Amino acid sequence: MNVIGFPGLGIELHINEIAIPIPFLNGGIRWYALLITTGILLALWICGKELKRQGENPEHLYNLVLWALPLAIIGARIYYVLFSWQEYKDNLISVFYIWEGGIAIYGAVIAAFMVAVLYCRKNKLSLWKYFDIGAYGFLIGQIIGRWGNFVNGEAYGTATNLPWRMLVNGQMVHPTFLYESLWNFVGFLYIWLTRKKKGFDGRAISLYMIWYGIGRFWVEGLRIDSLMLGNLRVSQLVSIILIILGVCLYISRKRKYKEHVDDMEK
Repeated sequence: MNVIGFPGLGIELHINEIAIPIPFLNGGIRWYALLITTGILLALWICGKELKRQGENPEHLYNLVLWALPLAIIGARIYYVLFSWQEYKDNLISVFYIWEGGIAIYGAVIAAFMVAVLYCRKNKLSLWKYFDIGAYGFLIGQIIGRWGNFVNGEAYGTATNLPWRMLVNGQMVHPTFLYESLWNFVGFLYIWLTRKKKGFDGRAISLYMIWYGIGRFWVEGLRIDSLMLGNLRVSQLVSIILIILGVCLYISRKRKYKEHVDDMEK
């Protein structure tokens, strides 16, 4: 049972990590798993409807996710283990104990993008269109999924006395899970509400890379559980790369679209 509160707001919650008790299943189904699953299903529903609006067959999306989801979980685990090798090097079998925690969203995103590239090429689908759809899905999943960290009492920040401070494990800290969830929600609203005026395929994914990269860089600077590479926070380094790639991609795709429009008008 986790006691988590927001003293400045007069809120105190007693949260059991187990949502559905099942004795033979490691205690039962956890809220974390339910929230992640809810995020995935909601993302699939919304993204499927968007593909239909664009005249595409959403079956390809569902097939793609069937491949991408397990490989994304593996990618998230590999990413975490690589940058936390000291925890596993003396007991290699523990690398497979994923139920004990230890996954990283960037690893999942990288793996999912790799699967999407292969799937779209094999099935002769528009890569940039599906990347854009993926951007909506990732944001939805991350908005909801971060609340799993809240339930688990993890992924919080440094000490603070701000009015919205969170009490967890006897400490007053930044609720970084909430910062990231709200940041992604604002980003999703903007990208989603302007999608019909996008003008070019690749807009949503490039904006996602920029928006998420900026937010994650900021939030990661507040967290106390960052994966480290020497004195560098790995996620901040990846965020910088993501932002740069996003800006380059946005400029490139917009330029190609403009050139196409100019050619059509000649």
